[in-house]
Amino acid sequence: MLRKKKTGVLLLNLGTPDEPTVPAVRRYLKEFLSDRRVVDLPRWLWWLILNGVILRVRPRKVAKLYQAIWQDNESPIRSIANAQRAALESWFQQRGGEQPAIKLAMTYGNPSVKSALQSLKEENCERIILLPLFPQYSATSTGAAFDAVAKVLLQERNLPEFVFIKNYYQHPLYVEAVKNSIQEYWQQHGRNEHLIFSFHGIPQRYSDLGDPYPEECAGTAERVAKELGLAEDQWTLAYQSRFGREAWLKPYLREMLAEFPKEKGKSIDVVSPAFSADCLETLEELEVQLKAVFLEAGGEAYQYVPALNARPDHIHLLGTLIANAYNE
Repeated sequence: MLRKKKTGVLLLNLGTPDEPTVPAVRRYLKEFLSDRRVVDLPRWLWWLILNGVILRVRPRKVAKLYQAIWQDNESPIRSIANAQRAALESWFQQRGGEQPAIKLAMTYGNPSVKSALQSLKEENCERIILLPLFPQYSATSTGAAFDAVAKVLLQERNLPEFVFIKNYYQHPLYVEAVKNSIQEYWQQHGRNEHLIFSFHGIPQRYSDLGDPYPEECAGTAERVAKELGLAEDQWTLAYQSRFGREAWLKPYLREMLAEFPKEKGKSIDVVSPAFSADCLETLEELEVQLKAVFLEAGGEAYQYVPALNARPDHIHLLGTLIANAYNE
């Protein structure tokens, strides 16, 4: 009988500064924005822009934003990711049988991919399931996470086997979890006139070069809207978090919200299915900045539906993805 190889699981999310200070944010932004997957401009040109302008100005502004959302001396995305990891361990324990070793890593920042892989190695894991916590694939997120793992493994002589979960943007359990989160929010807080599905944007050029992200975002929004029974005029897809002067995926959420009260309605709900955990882009950008844009434009009611975080149905989805890969 063949010996069954011990399996480890590596959960990967984007990252966060270690603390909401200017030096910590500068270190984080330098690592993040130096990645060719994120910004693919000629290196000499981007080095001048990044080090000569962005890292001199942006860390102070971003540190203030992180200070506004920091909770219990921790970054929300990291505390939520740790809760997700612990919940997954409980999910597998309840199922019984062999338990995979589950570790968390951030593509940028801590816990690092290197430390997580070392921990799995020390636990003698010969087979590793990589689960980037990005439902919709993009080279800028999922691709970058895979690169971070591959970079660490360049130093290894004996590579483990890998199973790579690329995306899950239309998985029935994911669609159901997003639908449930919206319905439960409406039951508790009431429902506004229109639902906006907001996704983190990427440069339009990346899509033109073959990144499937916009098609997968549309696939998620359409499936969830259908499950909610929404008519076409009851929901909209938009993209947030644009950075720089280059054209990004449209429509831009900020511009949409500035015109929405005049054109479509004065009360909206916003959900962002691209994020598996609440973070700066949801807790500060969506809940504070963009809400202000909508209200200042004449809007009267704005609600943000939280990310799936450690909801039981979300954990069930992630556990099922891992279990299916575990049994392959």
